[in-house]
Amino acid sequence: ATARYKASIIPESSSAALTDLTGGFGIDCSFLATGFKSATYVERQEELCEIAAHNFPILHLNHINVRNEDGVAYLQTMSPVDCIFLDPARRNEHGGKTVSIADCEPNVAELEDLLLSKASRIMIKLSPMLDLSLALKELKHTQEVHILSVNNECKELLILLGQTSPAEITIHCVNLFTKGTQEEQHFVFTREQEQRSQCTYTDSLGDYLYEPNASLLKAGAFRSIAAAYPVRKLHPNSHLYTSDTFIENFPGRIFRIVNQCSFNKKEVKENLADLKKANVTVRNFPATVAELRKRLHLTEGGDTYLFASTLNNGQKVIIRCEKV
Repeated sequence: ATARYKASIIPESSSAALTDLTGGFGIDCSFLATGFKSATYVERQEELCEIAAHNFPILHLNHINVRNEDGVAYLQTMSPVDCIFLDPARRNEHGGKTVSIADCEPNVAELEDLLLSKASRIMIKLSPMLDLSLALKELKHTQEVHILSVNNECKELLILLGQTSPAEITIHCVNLFTKGTQEEQHFVFTREQEQRSQCTYTDSLGDYLYEPNASLLKAGAFRSIAAAYPVRKLHPNSHLYTSDTFIENFPGRIFRIVNQCSFNKKEVKENLADLKKANVTVRNFPATVAELRKRLHLTEGGDTYLFASTLNNGQKVIIRCEKV
């Protein structure tokens, strides 16, 4: 799903030649190459090159040239192309997940000028674990960011570099669905818009509760989403929203509020005593999911959703919901 999305955002004006410097199994390359007249797949592992060379003709991608070489060495001597794609290795030498571009291999921040001397457009696929603010500081020629989730699980940060640096970098928050018939959720904002956006906070709940999708949460579009939709935010640090009327196109999960109670033992008993199982989420609340389940004697699952959070006046609430 993410490879198909990447192929969809390549402009037709830059579709003559593609080079994938970190070929791997060739999945991204095979989707991206469909939009180009010629493509080169570069991979330093010989076995992966053999797999790609076997698969590409079967996929009717005879225009992809397979090169068993180191991507950085190939970059230094290659002829210019329209688009370069990279998917740097995202784990450090001890197997841990990286949070900085400098910890990825190759380090695309060090290669940025060289990359832009070889192509007008650079597409870099990064781990969702990376710090986006830090990445934008390191990559000076960023034009767009695409944060890709699949079925509400954040999968990739996609950074597009170009020859010019825009005044404001557009951030695309995308949630793709591979199950059911739900349409792709797409929300676009800039970090400057986020700072300027007006956000209404609330001491009380309406009839509906909204949880932004994983891409929005990763992007930090907390004020922007409140400005774009008629919703109220529960608290500056509670990334949940409420409204009195149903907002069908909100980019996230939507719930109908059944009731609410404080963390008080008596209120919990009155409002939640009948529950044996529920899906529990904690947002800005002084207890973990595990602690709440233990205290409420709940197993995970079922059709009931509990959100433990904090309202703008500081009140701790447990919100009982049904998914819309």
